[in-house]
Amino acid sequence: MRIVLKASPALVVLALSVFLLTQKGNAIPAFSREYATSCLTCHIVFPKLNDFGKAFKDAGFRFPKDEETYIKVAPVMLGAEAQKQNFPNSVWPGTIPGMPPIGLRFNSFFQATGANRNRFDVLTPPGSIPQTIPATDFASGLFSIFTAGNFGNGIAFWVDDDISLAGTNGAGGLGDGYLKFVNVSRFLKLPKDSLTVRAGQFELDLPVTQARSYNLSPYDIYQQANIGAVNSMVALKQNVSNQFTFANPAKGIELSGGHQYGGYHYSVAVFDQNTAGLDQSSNTNPYVPSATGGANGGVGFGSSTDFKNVYGRLSYRFNLERDSESRHDIQAAGPTGPRDHTYLSFGSFYLYGKSLQQFVGASNILRVQEPYYRVGGDFNFHYRGFQIYGVYLNGRDQNLLPVDDTGALIPLPLSSESPLPVGFIKSVPARFHGGFVQADLMIHPWIMAIMRWDAVNSTADRINGLALAAGTPFFAALHST
Repeated sequence: MRIVLKASPALVVLALSVFLLTQKGNAIPAFSREYATSCLTCHIVFPKLNDFGKAFKDAGFRFPKDEETYIKVAPVMLGAEAQKQNFPNSVWPGTIPGMPPIGLRFNSFFQATGANRNRFDVLTPPGSIPQTIPATDFASGLFSIFTAGNFGNGIAFWVDDDISLAGTNGAGGLGDGYLKFVNVSRFLKLPKDSLTVRAGQFELDLPVTQARSYNLSPYDIYQQANIGAVNSMVALKQNVSNQFTFANPAKGIELSGGHQYGGYHYSVAVFDQNTAGLDQSSNTNPYVPSATGGANGGVGFGSSTDFKNVYGRLSYRFNLERDSESRHDIQAAGPTGPRDHTYLSFGSFYLYGKSLQQFVGASNILRVQEPYYRVGGDFNFHYRGFQIYGVYLNGRDQNLLPVDDTGALIPLPLSSESPLPVGFIKSVPARFHGGFVQADLMIHPWIMAIMRWDAVNSTADRINGLALAAGTPFFAALHST
């Protein structure tokens, strides 16, 4: 158990932590300056978004209605309004933000760890010195730069980059970087906000965000990869080495519709398959050009196979006010003015992909794509300053084992003495499941109490890591929580 204490005046929190964002939350202080309004316009209490903040995001970082009335720093026109009549024979006169929409984020923590932290020293191999886990510690976080806004006409943008991570000169990297075309449905004569298109690099439409969260530790289930049981003492090994996790950003395109603040919401994304764990700059070829920049005439290839992942999410939120007008408004009307709705939402999500496995075969390179899926569900209940939500996820990878020319299984891992494989047969799939339940309580506008339960159960992880390790106190069931 880890307890983290933070104590800062509200202005210091805003200055240093303006990007500790809530579920599906995107906001930067430039928006507050642009509209000359308080951060609490879009937040229940910082950094937790209210329904108006969610509507602001859905509308492409614009006020959901009467935008021209509320904006205080007018955007810069990139052409005359009359050019719209001459399009496509002229450049469409878009806009750019009237001020540089840039914000910075830095965080640092003081943490206290329970006395049971040293109980896990018994897992250290005999003769090795265990890792030092102090009772208290000052922990540095990250430093990031964010920019976001819109180009008018329903085109929004978002870019965030971690300049440094986890310590002195620790390298960061690009988080999200995308263009979002809001309410494309208006061109297709569909219901309002029923179709929006996002393209670039982005976090998938997860039930609860991992990338933009106010939590101090990540959700374990989002970081779970599926690596099959390969321990040499296991008779029936698994030919599964899938590095995909939901914590990684996706490169692709996403169609979505509905709203985060009430009613239905859906998304469908098609994005690069990368189950090998290679970054883009490491996957290059000097003879094949790729996107502009970098060595070898390009930045490399983000995919590890020709197959593209497909991810879908569907949810519905019930606003629970009795009054119909209040229930359908963006913010519910309370006795002291606008406040967030009381609501209950349910959702489900599904991902399908194929993991590429390659071997030197008897006559050529032998390739097989192992199908895998991730499926799950979620719930979210909110009442005033209290919120409880949870996610469950089940993962399965098909296990295709190599066989020789007699049809016999080839023991894994392959070595120089192993027979050359000629094909594959199906075996016991590699599976895992788990999730989390979290409750948040706003005690004051500057204090949030959080309690979370995390669990990931994986037979393969247990076999590979603990179950058959010498000197471990754990035995019996091949799973852990």
